[in-house]
Amino acid sequence: MLDQLLQQLTPYRNAPAWRIAFSGGLDSTVLLHQLAELARLHLLPPLRAIHVHHGLQAAADAWPEHCRAVCAQLGIPLQVIHVQVQPGSSLEQAARAARYGAFIECMEKDEILLTAQHRDDQAETLLFRLLRGAGVRGLAAMPRERVLGAGLLVRPLLDVPRARLHAWATERQAPWIEDPSNADDRPSRNFLRLNIFPVLAARWPQASQNMARAAAHVGEALYLLEELGREDLEDALMGNNYQWLGVPTLSLPPLRRLSAARQRNALQTWLAPLTRLPDAAHWAGWDDLRDATPAATPIWRLADGELHASQKRIWWLSGFWLRPPLPAGAWPDPAQPMTLPGNGELRWTGDIAPGQFEVRYRQGGETMNLWGRGHRDLKRLLNEIGVPAFVRGRLPLLYVDGELHAVANQGHLNRESRLLKWSPPSNPASPASNV
Repeated sequence: MLDQLLQQLTPYRNAPAWRIAFSGGLDSTVLLHQLAELARLHLLPPLRAIHVHHGLQAAADAWPEHCRAVCAQLGIPLQVIHVQVQPGSSLEQAARAARYGAFIECMEKDEILLTAQHRDDQAETLLFRLLRGAGVRGLAAMPRERVLGAGLLVRPLLDVPRARLHAWATERQAPWIEDPSNADDRPSRNFLRLNIFPVLAARWPQASQNMARAAAHVGEALYLLEELGREDLEDALMGNNYQWLGVPTLSLPPLRRLSAARQRNALQTWLAPLTRLPDAAHWAGWDDLRDATPAATPIWRLADGELHASQKRIWWLSGFWLRPPLPAGAWPDPAQPMTLPGNGELRWTGDIAPGQFEVRYRQGGETMNLWGRGHRDLKRLLNEIGVPAFVRGRLPLLYVDGELHAVANQGHLNRESRLLKWSPPSNPASPASNV
């Protein structure tokens, strides 16, 4: 098993550190012990264990101390993170989200997080998702690696059956925690593990192995679909005149030319790093977005953000883009950048004329005095130059002595607008996946 583990981890040996998700249970205990043994035999990145304490049951209060004792014996530093599990429809899913959120918080650039899911877990995931009617992405089950925050999550034990891990730990008398909640068959995954898989294994001894192999086949099909999706997205990614916004966006006309199935596949490929994907029942939102008239501004709300249609493009909005900015107010020293509450930073790059500088946002009815054109309605001007609808309410407007003087980053309007530079804030990394 050590040789097999080392082979799985060879591509990651140049990482700055390997972090191990250590619950204290059988699977992570075996992984931790094996990594400690490999570290004595080979030059590996520094090992650091992470224990996430959910506090969902009284028995769990003793687990951090058990994990500290194990790590101290192995000479591996341990970080214990306490999390609050947000209530929701599924306690198991909420706990998983809190756990992976904690992992993301402590991961540094290019670090590797190693988790101990094994072959039986993979088979269980496949069956669970099949029963929920998952598509190809769901039936590919757990990937061997994926991006996690600033680093990578890697599952090096996916080819190893649980019985082999149990035998290894028993032979070496490695102590592990038995979670009492694992005996409760009310959660769906526990029900499959306790009641269904023993029956399947009695009739088909190779059931877990074959199901894990099937998940690998689906994973290969998914790879091909994603390759096709990336090809279909090439034209749609072009023509963005608002790259400075930092907002993911696609052009609608190239997408409309694809078949309905390829549209969904391309969108899934594009959305996968940004949000949890919608199920089949929610794809009507895409039809409304795609078929909207130019004057309409439809919104498709997804799990972790929204898709907006504007200017023949779709735009992915999340984080601060979904919250209106706070009032800005007076700009006492335009020679210095101005921090806009909830809306980034503003700079004035030209000469500073006398007057009272003030920053506002659109309320409606604003007019602007343009050279040779007189006072023009700002809403009409923004329509003429094609400013996306979702941006207009948070574009900083510079007033000097009470008169609209410049609109940030809109040099099409007048010379002064070229001098008013707005840098929107950066959104955080995409949320943790469920897998």
